[in-house]
Amino acid sequence: MGRLRALQVRCDFRHTMQALILIGGYGARLRPLTLSVLKPLVEFCNRPMLMYQIEALVKVGIKTIILAINEDAACLESEIRRMCKMVVKNLVIKKSGVNVIFSYESEHLGTAGPLANAARLLCESEEPFYVLNSDIICQYPFKKLMEFHKSHGKEGTMAVTKVKEPSRFGAVVFNDQSGAVQRFVEKPLDFIANKVNAGLYVFNPSVLRRIQLKPTSLELDVFPPMVNDGELYCIEISGIWMDIGRPKDFLLGMQMYLEHLRNKGCLEHRDLPDFIGNVLIHPSVKIGIHCVIGPNVTLGPDVCIGDGVRIQDSAVLSGAKVRSHSRLEGTIVGWNSDVGRWVSKGTVTFALFVCNYEVLRKL
Repeated sequence: MGRLRALQVRCDFRHTMQALILIGGYGARLRPLTLSVLKPLVEFCNRPMLMYQIEALVKVGIKTIILAINEDAACLESEIRRMCKMVVKNLVIKKSGVNVIFSYESEHLGTAGPLANAARLLCESEEPFYVLNSDIICQYPFKKLMEFHKSHGKEGTMAVTKVKEPSRFGAVVFNDQSGAVQRFVEKPLDFIANKVNAGLYVFNPSVLRRIQLKPTSLELDVFPPMVNDGELYCIEISGIWMDIGRPKDFLLGMQMYLEHLRNKGCLEHRDLPDFIGNVLIHPSVKIGIHCVIGPNVTLGPDVCIGDGVRIQDSAVLSGAKVRSHSRLEGTIVGWNSDVGRWVSKGTVTFALFVCNYEVLRKL
């Protein structure tokens, strides 16, 4: 059903704290970007989404990170390996070390099956372990999550967050004082609650007894029995949170994250009139004259912007070109793409993807 491969990054093998990241599916809703790379490797604010998660886990002392990945994506292991080493290097990890292990699935195992596939590793310690979805962007309050989990002593803890569209997620009804989950309904047709599953969990190893090694779902097959047994608790998280599943979620999440960077003082100030609002521009970007960039724009490595270009509410990924006098709004431009001259706002529809071929050239 699966196989394991370890990547040792300055490791010492005396690990206790572990995390499993559900790489899983094919990211169909984010195509065509995900036709060539896994969704967690898509650049979000100029960094692969997976890098944010690995960095946050390493910061709280995680020693082993298990990546649950389909065998069809094995060719991307080298890219993930390079990224993991970069995280370790940037955080100056010394004695502690980090073990990154690839847990391969020969078939899609859903959101619960990957835990059974990696059970041998997750049971090596009696300590609780983290599980998280790979397409979640938030502030990753892992320490708070673990402290709460240990305080109530039950089998599982789920992070929840407040959203405007709970029908897209798993709605959670819980006791405000204790955090005990009283009801969990995945993608409810009728309104149940505006607090939803945030895709971050802590489990005791005993939860593995509930999961068989076959395609199965945490949300549909595991959580309801845990609720009935009084073994599932939740804690509400604050700050930014976004499930980067669809193009408009990508762009909205980017807008929220840029504002988060601005509030932290991590966003470089750029002068008007060329730059408006929150913009994140890689140092290697080349921008022509008489351009207006922003608000809510990210320009990735080696992007080239021609003269007189207007870009707002958009992401231009690495190596792309936007030629002179074009206007992009609500757009994701894919890697190494070429947007022709005089492309207008009306020509580019919301969340257009331009991936690895020349398009919309108007001479």
